[in-house]
Amino acid sequence: MKKNKIAFETNFWAGLAAGNPFKAVKAFFDFAHLDYYKQNLTEVVIYSCKTKAYEQDNPSNAFVFYTAINSFVKVCYGLQQKSKKWKVTAPLHSETVFHLSSLTNEEYENPFIVFQKAFDEKTLEEFEFFLCLILELSLSPCPGNPDSDLTTPYIHLIKMLDAAEIIRERGVEKIKKNR
Repeated sequence: MKKNKIAFETNFWAGLAAGNPFKAVKAFFDFAHLDYYKQNLTEVVIYSCKTKAYEQDNPSNAFVFYTAINSFVKVCYGLQQKSKKWKVTAPLHSETVFHLSSLTNEEYENPFIVFQKAFDEKTLEEFEFFLCLILELSLSPCPGNPDSDLTTPYIHLIKMLDAAEIIRERGVEKIKKNR
C-alpha cells in the first residue's frame, strides 16, 4: 500500500511547488531568514492574548507568514518521515553556536530528533489548528483567552525552525545500508 504524500503548498509563498522536503526547506529559508520566522511566530503568539490586532497596518503580512509557516509544518512532518533514510552531515567548526539556544546537544547533533519528538507529542492536524488559532486570535481586536495549550506547539515550532536551519546549513546524506 502506497503512503499518501502531503502537499507542502509552497507555491503560495515561494512561487514554486517543492515536493522534496529538503528543497522545500531551502525555499523556506530563501524566502525569509530564520530570525524573521522566530520573531513573527513569537509576536503572533503574544498578540493572540492582546486587545491590539497584530499587523494592523498590513494584515496581509500575517496571512503570508501563516501560509509559509503552515507549509513549514508540513515539510517538518515530511522530514520526520525521512529520518530513517537520511542523516545530517557532521557539524563544521565554523558553524554558528546560536542554534544551541533551543536545542539540546543531542538534537544539535541529529536535528531529525526534533521532528520525531514534535510529532510524537502533537499531530500534524494539532499543529495546523494551533497556527489557525493563533492567527485568528492575533488578528482579532478582542482579547483572546484560548482554551488550548499554546506553549507546547510554540516551543516545538521554535525547535523545528532551528533544526531545519541546521539541516539547510549542513546538508544531508543518505544512510548506507549494510548488506
